[in-house]
Amino acid sequence: MKNSLRIIECPRDAMQGIKAFIPTSDKVNYLQSLLNCNFHTLDFGSFVSPKAIPQMSDTAEVLKALDLSKTKTKLLSIVANERGAVDALQYPEIDYLGYPFSISENFQMRNTHKSIEESVVVLEKIIDLATEKNKEVVTYLSMGFGNPYGDPWSTEIVASWVSKLDSMGVKIISLSDTVGTAKTEDIQMLFERLIPRYPQIEFGAHLHTHPKSWKPKVEAAFLGGCRRFDGAIQGFGGCPMAMDALTGNMPTEKILSFCSKHKLETGVNWMAFEAAHNKATDLFSKYH
Repeated sequence: MKNSLRIIECPRDAMQGIKAFIPTSDKVNYLQSLLNCNFHTLDFGSFVSPKAIPQMSDTAEVLKALDLSKTKTKLLSIVANERGAVDALQYPEIDYLGYPFSISENFQMRNTHKSIEESVVVLEKIIDLATEKNKEVVTYLSMGFGNPYGDPWSTEIVASWVSKLDSMGVKIISLSDTVGTAKTEDIQMLFERLIPRYPQIEFGAHLHTHPKSWKPKVEAAFLGGCRRFDGAIQGFGGCPMAMDALTGNMPTEKILSFCSKHKLETGVNWMAFEAAHNKATDLFSKYH
């Protein structure tokens, strides 16, 4: 994978914080255009409490309406508890369950209403359920590059939690810059330190950013050895459970331009991406 990059497109992350409900048919049309792009994975929805994230309450209906017959893109759904995992695993079309695990006690309570200790138990149950169905769990290590809530944070704390997740059988860990506060030196240092130590784990970068500060973060993760990047077209979205002012997602088109410059293979169909980019403009100008 040295000369290639896996891109995980995250329309779920782009849409979930929008207050106006996006009709199911509009979501399906947009997701269908993304499925044409040949991303490695599409983070398409979530099985979480409709009270917590009303925008994702129709994930099951959306999934049933998607035509998956002509795509190689794998589907990922976010779950926040055992019940959500059980619901998601009813659908064989879903390849990955994503679980947001924070090393910030404050943010874990804010995001899932559970302590870190309780969340470890939940994650263990989700891994067991997924294993029974031959599915993989992607664990998002949120606040992985810093903590604005005053909780203890250091690269040593992150490394300690990665060791714990490894012992639990986690095979994919996406280090998440949840509120866009990551320093480039921390990004590069963590990937440089963790990737050689855990060759059995696929590490990814889920970076939130302001539009002008995307490039140093992508470069730092890449130089650190990361070859799995999450993005959202035009940088829409952000975590509604984090700070009040949303920091946007890493723009997928910026990741693609970085890959083009460095001659990295992504497998993305550029014509299909342009069409999806146009659909994103239409959708997010209508619902914001």
